[in-house]
Amino acid sequence: MNKDDEPAYTGEQRLRQIPVRYLVPNIVTLLALCSGVTAIRLGIEGRFELAVACVILATVLDALDGRIARALKGSSKFGAELDSLADFVNFGVAPGLLIYMWSLSALKNLGWIVALALAMCCALRLARFNVALEDPDRPAWKINYFTGVNAPAGAMLAMLPMYMGFLDLLPPGSEIAHFVLIYIALIAFSMVSRVPTFSGKGVGRVRRELVLPILAAVTIIAALLVTYTWEMVTFAAFLYIAAIPVSVVSYMRQKSAWEKRIANGEAETTADADRADLDTHETSVRDDKT
Repeated sequence: MNKDDEPAYTGEQRLRQIPVRYLVPNIVTLLALCSGVTAIRLGIEGRFELAVACVILATVLDALDGRIARALKGSSKFGAELDSLADFVNFGVAPGLLIYMWSLSALKNLGWIVALALAMCCALRLARFNVALEDPDRPAWKINYFTGVNAPAGAMLAMLPMYMGFLDLLPPGSEIAHFVLIYIALIAFSMVSRVPTFSGKGVGRVRRELVLPILAAVTIIAALLVTYTWEMVTFAAFLYIAAIPVSVVSYMRQKSAWEKRIANGEAETTADADRADLDTHETSVRDDKT
């Protein structure tokens, strides 16, 4: 958001006169945080299905708050900081505790170390992402990719054994604790790795003739998600994992093409080009999420 768009309030006026458009995205972020914290409580009570559902709800709200902020022109530094804090709780702390209580507690200290690693890697991933946003030399095409698995996706992948347990595709968590330990360690590493993954930001406007089919598809997917929740999230998790090699190949091709343009003096490498790209796609940290 440009500085000219910010309200011209100073001192006490700034405290007394805050436009509603700045409040709405932050309210959505707080609702997501409430959902994530509630997931922890439900996990303590042993109500794991509801707990995981709360983390999924937090993911949905997390995807909405940035879009709402941009639509209302309500992005702010306060909102970005609040969003990062909520992401750490929702996608680092909550999944780590849930997977520990569901399975890793059987391994005691070793299980706790891996649960901590998941939360800490999420924090490091968020910090790295926030710093990367301020890099003026980042090529514009890199907006299509995340570096490593982003925080919401990492949380959803970390809970994959739980989804499969709910479907009776896996034994109880305590019986597969060693498998879960290795799996969670891999997910934690993937969040801080340099492996490129699709960000989904390269999708532009939709052609008019595709609007109705897309709306119909979204409606069907939403209905399936409500009716077959664990089947759908399990399928989505495996689909995401399968897409990682594809994203790596796509990234390497774009990088190679960009390096050729650099050699020919045609590539966009200036800070102004990247800044224009950020204004279009990343007016706030809140929609990128890690």
